[in-house]
Amino acid sequence: MSHSVIQSVSTQVDFSSQERDVLAFWARTSAFDRLRERLANSEKRFSFVDGPITANNPMGVHHAWGRTYKDMWQRYHAMLGHNQRWQNGFDCQGLWVEVEVEKSLGLKNKQDIEAMGIENFIRLCKQRVLKMAAQQTEQSIRLGYWMDWNSPDELRMLADKIAEDPMQRLTLQRGAREVSGTVEQLVGKLGMPELAGSYFTFADENNYQIWGFLKECYKNGWVYRGGDVIPWCPRCATGISQHEMEVDGYKDVPDPAFTVRMKLLTWNVDAAAWASPEGADAWKTAENRFALAWTTTPWTLPANVMCAVGPKLSYAIVRQGDAAYVLGAQTLKLLSGDFELLGTIVGAGMDGWTYAGLFDDLPAWQAAEAEWSKRTGHANFAHRIILWDEVGEAEGTGIVHNAPGCGPEDYKLGKQFDTPAVAPLDETGNFMAGYGNLTGRFGHDVPNEVERLLRDKGFLYRRDTYHHRYPHCWRCKTKLLYRQVDEWYISMDQLRHQMMKVSSTINWIPEFGKERELDWLRNMHDWMISKKRYWGLALPIWEYPDGSFEVIGSHAELKARAVEGWEAFEGHTPHRPWIDQVKIRDPKTGQIGARVKDVGNPWLDAGIVAYSTMFYGSDREEWERWFPADFITESFPGQFRNWFYSLIAMSTVLEEQAPAKTILGFATLLDEKGDSMHKSKGNSIEFNEAAERAGADVMRWTYARHRYDDNLLFGWKSLDHIRRDVVIPLWNVYAFFCNYAAIDGWTPGGPALGDLTSLDRWVLARLAQVTGEIGAALEAYDARTAALAGERFVDDLSKWYVRRSRERFWRGEMDADKRAAYETLYQVLTTVCRLFAPVMPFLTEAMWQNLSGMGLITAGDAPAGAFSVHHERFPDARALSDEEKALLADVEVARTTVNLGHSLRAQSKVKVRQPLARIFVVADPAGRAAILRQNDVISDELNIKAIEFSARESDLVTYRVLPDNRKLGPRFGADFPKVRAALAAVDPAVVVATTRAGQPVKIDVAGQVVVLEPDAILVQAQPREGLVVEGANGIVVALDTALTEPLLREGLARDAVRRINDLRKSSGLKVTDRISTEFKATPRLAAALDAFADYVKAETLSLALRPSEQPAGHTATDSFDGETLELGITRA
Repeated sequence: MSHSVIQSVSTQVDFSSQERDVLAFWARTSAFDRLRERLANSEKRFSFVDGPITANNPMGVHHAWGRTYKDMWQRYHAMLGHNQRWQNGFDCQGLWVEVEVEKSLGLKNKQDIEAMGIENFIRLCKQRVLKMAAQQTEQSIRLGYWMDWNSPDELRMLADKIAEDPMQRLTLQRGAREVSGTVEQLVGKLGMPELAGSYFTFADENNYQIWGFLKECYKNGWVYRGGDVIPWCPRCATGISQHEMEVDGYKDVPDPAFTVRMKLLTWNVDAAAWASPEGADAWKTAENRFALAWTTTPWTLPANVMCAVGPKLSYAIVRQGDAAYVLGAQTLKLLSGDFELLGTIVGAGMDGWTYAGLFDDLPAWQAAEAEWSKRTGHANFAHRIILWDEVGEAEGTGIVHNAPGCGPEDYKLGKQFDTPAVAPLDETGNFMAGYGNLTGRFGHDVPNEVERLLRDKGFLYRRDTYHHRYPHCWRCKTKLLYRQVDEWYISMDQLRHQMMKVSSTINWIPEFGKERELDWLRNMHDWMISKKRYWGLALPIWEYPDGSFEVIGSHAELKARAVEGWEAFEGHTPHRPWIDQVKIRDPKTGQIGARVKDVGNPWLDAGIVAYSTMFYGSDREEWERWFPADFITESFPGQFRNWFYSLIAMSTVLEEQAPAKTILGFATLLDEKGDSMHKSKGNSIEFNEAAERAGADVMRWTYARHRYDDNLLFGWKSLDHIRRDVVIPLWNVYAFFCNYAAIDGWTPGGPALGDLTSLDRWVLARLAQVTGEIGAALEAYDARTAALAGERFVDDLSKWYVRRSRERFWRGEMDADKRAAYETLYQVLTTVCRLFAPVMPFLTEAMWQNLSGMGLITAGDAPAGAFSVHHERFPDARALSDEEKALLADVEVARTTVNLGHSLRAQSKVKVRQPLARIFVVADPAGRAAILRQNDVISDELNIKAIEFSARESDLVTYRVLPDNRKLGPRFGADFPKVRAALAAVDPAVVVATTRAGQPVKIDVAGQVVVLEPDAILVQAQPREGLVVEGANGIVVALDTALTEPLLREGLARDAVRRINDLRKSSGLKVTDRISTEFKATPRLAAALDAFADYVKAETLSLALRPSEQPAGHTATDSFDGETLELGITRA
């Protein structure tokens, strides 16, 4: 560490501007690259795998939360000497990118994409990713996130070139090496060893490693194509997986709710319990009989096949007019008008009833029924009522309309009961041919037409509006439909149990993460891995004409198997449309297979990165050095079902190992009122705005101190709290030290330390203590504990050590005590820089450059060795000596006493500058001894003349004890007044002592012993006359507020000191300047200044203090406490 003269600094600093200066310094000196060089040969490693940020929009303040954790632990481990990979990730493929490109081009649907050409569309998707990656790189750098970043300018250049002509050749410079290829090839190599930098999930290696994973699943028989009804986005024309639905897929919406009359054709009421014989007769003679079914998706009614009832539910049979109805006995509120209850029947008794189809006249139904008849050999399908345990009565009629082509549960029931397949919607959500007036109309737009058709047939009972949570596309926010499709899946039947075993080996933070992940694995469906889209992983599934298929596991395997289209594909990344040209031959049958057109679920892209980014396919030995990762972190609300899940799934299949030793999850960022941030609400805070207005360090500390399992309410007030309570106090301590060091020309490493004061020994003990606390917390991935420990230390340093040491720095001569103060505070500040550097990299760097004498922030060449605080070693923890432990305990008692005294002064409205005669203290023997050892400190802090001890609190207060009326009134009833009187007869001090010990109080009530628990007794304490009393941590302090004339005079003198020092500041004098002071004051104040002249001169650095009818120099006049003071000061 250099020992140049320390420069003075201003207490008024623009922290954001200073951060930009630090960024420029890091860039100019290649500080990060130098760090990597220093650690490159270290045998100690810290392996971190980044959860890729979606390169689709600018980075948000919620992204900065997780990125702070990532950078914090990488910096910490770098300071421990650990070699690292330093690789950021960008998530590049999938619907999120497609939707934004479509918006920018004004495209409305998939037909528009195909009209412009898939190749052109893919090119623009890559361009958007590269441009957004460039912007997010710049924002991450602004956050202080040290990674092996790509040049943003190079990324933008590649973005322009890929859109212009992806096959043009280009050469990129990497140090002394040149890497050449087409633009498309170079983009496909981003993040790989040749080009380094951030990994991109669209890279060739990432895609081919997923192929390898899917090949292993195929070998195990887990990959299959399956029909199902899935949530479908009509705008994106693709299915939405269960994983995506669980993240951000529901909104509260109003929907039309139809209650439909299913006209019964056959029934058996043997199980009915009739209210009377007349009720049974009424059922028999009713003109029509209906089962009332209910739905909030009217568009599904043209596909109705069955209805379901709960086998154990009770159903009411009622009459309205000439018709009889059956509905859930608990849902009669849905009936319109008066009705007569005829009887009830259990759901099981309705099994097999049949009803007339709602839309059997439609050609689509007739075609479906004909196909069913051909398949089953039955002539006609009878719409019937089935039993289903999932039917409830919380909403609707207790009779569920069932359309197997329009809902996942319905689909399963349709399979179970072998019904006709009626799937009405095409991929755009419109009704297909065969549905009459509905054909060509959008599903969510047909309720009115469906209502008209049902009314015309006499099948509609009523229409209402129902508010509920309904699924929407998590990406484009379109209201979803449900559609019967064929998709590709990975079966979870066997894999889920292996994954649960692997998940159990991971250290989950918070701990509930483990059970949350296991619960998801227990209950999740098979993993849908396909999307009927364009931009993404080309699923390596080749299908043959006979319906069989194969999964290809690598580029090499595809090349070896290709019989057609390889020339068109070669030289391209494995994306559509080029990969679609390649065909293979089945070695057994000779059939020619083509690739299915589907792309992969984007969570496949992110899940493979523990393998694709760590050389699993090219250098297994190197991969083993870094796998499993020591640490990963992402926001947990969605990632249990997405990234954490896919990581664990893919690692389980490939190696049956956990991908990471520790997984840290954190909650959701909201605005300060607890609402989600949205531009439309006007409550969003952009990252760039927050970084410039509050500063990155303030943001990082805000994130670090937050509980992982609580949502973060983020806003300007919370940011200002950190700036005001942490950043500014620390900077002010640093500025205080630097400014005096600059005045005195003090440099570290001068004369040996003088004897340390008790205060010096205390702050060094506190430093050792907080070093251990922060180090242990960071080792345990506990950012909050580390941050809060740092905050407490800054408070101790500012409000106790520096405040109580100021006079030592004010002295003119550099004596042993002043040198000790300098050396102590220097050691503290340089250690704090290293302690806080992982969390607050900018402020600590600015401080370090001055304290270390480097001074490189604005100019200068970096030396050969370490020159940044981030090159330094993290402070080593040490054990405290018994003497240090005792000193810390003493000061803790002293500060408790002082804090209580200050609180009592505030309550009494007696300012601290006003001396008081004494305090009374109640403490145990150890506390008394500590207070005696700290007597001078406490007396000085509280501005009192004496500390007196009392044996017990009752010496300072009088107690009144009362029975708690709310708890004991009901218990004793009319005898309660007797209980109150009996308690009042007991010595209050005895009652208080007993209850504080947690013991019950026994009292005599009319000759009977009654036992009262401590929480049933109310204690009221009234301070004795002339005292105010407060207690904490086993210490009780009473402040004697009586004021005598000598005390009042001393108070006036102290008030005068404050005003003289205020005048010094406003006059622009240096803190070390000596002055001459003249004053004109009212008689009482003049007498006080005369009586305490030595004190006033010492506190204001006045060489002379004299009265004057017309004070000269810098002047000021003030009035306080009924006195008037005119001042004049001149530099001596």
